[in-house]
Amino acid sequence: MASTAYLSLYYFAIQQPRHHQQNNHLHHIPHFRTHQNPIFTSKKTHPFVIFPKHTKPFNLILPLSTSQSSSSSSSSSSPPTFQNSLQTGRFLSNDELEKLQFLENFRYFQELKSGFLYIRMMEQEEMDMTVSLLAESFAESLLMPKGYVRFLEYLVKQYLIERRTLMPHTATLVGFYKEDEEEDLQLAGTVELCFNKKGANASPPTPTPPKNSPYICNMTVKESLRRRGIGWHLLKASEELIAQMTSSRDVYLHCRMIDEAPLNMYKKAGYSIVKTDSILILVTLQRRKHLMCKQIPIPTTPSEMDMSYQEPFS
Repeated sequence: MASTAYLSLYYFAIQQPRHHQQNNHLHHIPHFRTHQNPIFTSKKTHPFVIFPKHTKPFNLILPLSTSQSSSSSSSSSSPPTFQNSLQTGRFLSNDELEKLQFLENFRYFQELKSGFLYIRMMEQEEMDMTVSLLAESFAESLLMPKGYVRFLEYLVKQYLIERRTLMPHTATLVGFYKEDEEEDLQLAGTVELCFNKKGANASPPTPTPPKNSPYICNMTVKESLRRRGIGWHLLKASEELIAQMTSSRDVYLHCRMIDEAPLNMYKKAGYSIVKTDSILILVTLQRRKHLMCKQIPIPTTPSEMDMSYQEPFS
C-alpha cells in the first residue's frame, strides 16, 4: 500500500498590530523504559489547520492512508488535579474540569505487526516535536525547500498554542512507536480533534462541516514510519475519544478529490461523502475537497470501536 499525504495551503500575510503592523488490552502494554523516554514521565485526512486570530486564513490539509488491525482505549476517573502540561490558562467549569481529566487519562494502545503504538494527549513539553513533525509534513507535501520549514513551524506553533487554550473542546493526540522492547519510543504521528462548537475553527475549510459536530483534522505520520497502520489507528483512537467526549454521533473530516488512497481508507472506515467543493473553488487556487461523515456508535466497551482494516489498494 502506498502511504499518501497531501497538503492544500493558502495563506496571506500576518496582520501586524496597528501601532506597528492522542494488542487489545491496556494491561498488555510492555514495560517502557521511562528513564530513557522522558516523554512518558508525566503520568498524509486529515483535514485542516486554521491559524490564530492574529493571522488571516492559513489552511492545511494532510490526509493519510495506512493499514491494519485492532485497538483499545482506557480512561480512569480521579479528582480533577492536572499536570501543568494540560492546564489551559483559563477558568474551567466543573463539567470542563471533568472532561479535561478524561483527556489526561485517555490511552490507546495497539500492537502492530511491526511494533507497538501508544496514543495519548499531547503534553506541553511535546509541542515543539509535534510542531516540527507537522511543519516537515506540510513542507514535503508542497515540495517546499527546507528553509521554508522554519516559517511553517512558527505558524503551526502559534496555532497549537491557541488551540490548547480551548481544551477540553479540542484535543491534540500524539502517537509514540517502537519496534521492540529494546528501542526507545519515538514520536510517530499526531491528529487534532474538535468536539463541539466551542472548539470549532472560526473559518473552517469548504465544504463547511457543522460547527457543533466533532471534526478530525491535521493528521500526519512520520515519513519513515508510514505504511505500518499508524494513521489508521490515529483515526480509530480519535473516534474512540470522540465517542466518550460528546453525545454527537456524526463525525466529519475532509479529503481532497485527487487523493484516491485516503478516500479509500475513509470509505473502508465507514465515512461517506456528504458534499463536494464546487469547481469554482479552483479559482482560489485550492484543490476540490470532499466533506465526509461517519456516524459512530455509542460504545459500551472499548472493543466496540475496533474495526479491522485490510489495505484495499497496493
